[in-house]
Amino acid sequence: MKMKTKQDYRRRRHLRLRHKVRGSAERPRMCVYLSNMHMYVQFVDDDSARTLASISTDRLGGTPGTRRNDTDKAKILGKEAARTAQEKGIKDVVFDRGGFSYAGRVKALAEAAREGGLKF
Repeated sequence: MKMKTKQDYRRRRHLRLRHKVRGSAERPRMCVYLSNMHMYVQFVDDDSARTLASISTDRLGGTPGTRRNDTDKAKILGKEAARTAQEKGIKDVVFDRGGFSYAGRVKALAEAAREGGLKF
C-alpha cells in the first residue's frame, strides 16, 4: 500500500475545490500556488481556458540568495497582483487557494489583494 504524502492530500483538496470554483471572462479565477521558494498568482478564464495575467515573487525580484518566503512577500505579491489585474481590466475575481489552507501566506496574499482593489 502506497503511503500518501502532503502533496497527495493537497492535490485532492484542490480537485474538490475546483469542482466548486469556476472563472469566467467577467470574473476570472485567481489561482494561488505556493512553493518552498516562490509564490505564484494567475488570473484564469476557464470558459476559454486562457491565462489572462500572472505574477510571481520570482518576477518581483528581491534579495538574491534569500530563500525566505514569508507573509511580507505575500502581502507585496497580493498588492502587485491586484495592480496587474486592474491594468488588464479585472475587478472581480473568484479566489482559488489551490488546496492550501487559508492561513499564513495565502491569507496575507488575499487580504493584500482586497486592499489593492480586487473584489472576491
